[in-house]
Amino acid sequence: MTVALMIIDMQIDALAALPPECVEPLIDRQNRLARAFRARSLPVIMVCGEFKADLSDAFLEMRRKQVAVSIEGTPGAALHPGLERDADDIEIVKKRYSTFFRTNLDEILANRGVTRLVLTGVNTHACIRMAAVDAYQRDLDVVIAEDAVASYDDQHASVSLRYMTDKIAAVMSADSAIAALPAWMTTQNSEIRQAM
Repeated sequence: MTVALMIIDMQIDALAALPPECVEPLIDRQNRLARAFRARSLPVIMVCGEFKADLSDAFLEMRRKQVAVSIEGTPGAALHPGLERDADDIEIVKKRYSTFFRTNLDEILANRGVTRLVLTGVNTHACIRMAAVDAYQRDLDVVIAEDAVASYDDQHASVSLRYMTDKIAAVMSADSAIAALPAWMTTQNSEIRQAM
């Protein structure tokens, strides 16, 4: 049993909708979280939404309105260059808001014994919320690093966080999540020993 970090949709096109001044601090917090996870050999999962140029695999709104963003092979689909990467990071390409929808995420988490998922990325009111709800439905402990998520829609982001807090997820700062890692790992190691 372990804890994993998930970094969602930190792509050029997705970040273009955010106020420019919030992008660098957001990435800095995600990098600090990722370093803390990697230092403890804990999984770091990089998630990207990516679509075909003809939008045949895109979700309904994109197809109906012909919204061509995060098109595979384009600069806009690339992860922000400031986001630190590691060869051991797990990469997932998704086609819908939820990272769980028709991906191999369930298998990845099960194979690594993940019982707690720390979420970061964009957008709080859409992909973060969907990932949190779907993780919760799978009986995972969900943590949202509130200063490592962002949204182009502050009002809906605020409502989403209020709804999820202490119901779907524990909401805390990135620094608090980093500080909690040793306790989370100790608790999980204790649970493993008790199961033996």
